Amino acid sequence: MWFVYALVTSLAWGGADLFYKKGTDSKDKYSHVKIAIMVGLAMGIHATIYLFANGLSISAWDMVRYLPVSGLYILSMIIGYVGLRYLNLSIASPVQNASGVVVTILLVIFFRSSVSTLEIIGIVLITLGVIVIAILDKGKVDLKIGGADKKYTISFLAIFIPILYCFIDGLGTFADAIYLDEMKLISEDAALIAYEYTFFIVAAVLFIYLKIKKVPFNVFKEKDKGIAAILETAGQFFYVYAMSSNAVVTAPLVAVYSIFSVIFSRIFLKEKLKPLQYVIIGIVFVGIALMGIAESI
Repeated sequence: MWFVYALVTSLAWGGADLFYKKGTDSKDKYSHVKIAIMVGLAMGIHATIYLFANGLSISAWDMVRYLPVSGLYILSMIIGYVGLRYLNLSIASPVQNASGVVVTILLVIFFRSSVSTLEIIGIVLITLGVIVIAILDKGKVDLKIGGADKKYTISFLAIFIPILYCFIDGLGTFADAIYLDEMKLISEDAALIAYEYTFFIVAAVLFIYLKIKKVPFNVFKEKDKGIAAILETAGQFFYVYAMSSNAVVTAPLVAVYSIFSVIFSRIFLKEKLKPLQYVIIGIVFVGIALMGIAESI
């Protein structure tokens, strides 16, 4: 079932990226803070419902124990939200999510995790596709800094912000694999609830920050951010169970959500794609199919 969970995660997070971008205002310097608040709120609500619906309990120690993973994930996500203020979704998402292959390499090196030939081919196709589709997209971006409009080539932002996200998210995913799959340091339920409540606490702190800064913010008027938060939370739910079953191949497979982000951005945001990018997307889906076949063998 890990393969199904990973694909559902990819679809949910691809959709979340779409609504993150729709809900991002490049002129609002607090846009990333508002997105983080909405995501934390959605996760806090989900964690509470999940907790009581399943008769579970969560201890403060679980949250502290899982804090290194939660912290890395939350930091990378907020950095990603900042990037969406300046970059096309079709550029930012693929570069950010090339971290999956790094995670696989680390798991193979440190834990001697086994990977089949089909899975290796699938991982290579997916990872190369995610990287190449971003490299193919060039252009310029308008930034408004200090009240003045300035032109910057997209190369710096397209490399620095997504790669910073990629690095931090990769560390988080590697730590997650250790906690959930390799060393079984925490259960799936405890990890999910600990992460979501940690994000909720961060959201509460950020909400207080906005109030102190007297920044107008109404939760009920943030439709796009709200939908993104719900999809993000749904993806997180399935992601935890996929990682606990087969982390070494789940990490690069889940990174394919960036391809769904590119497709959604083309359909709904009218971001242009080049013909070769469609070819690369097709190659990535071949990689997905190979990993699905490998699971059934």
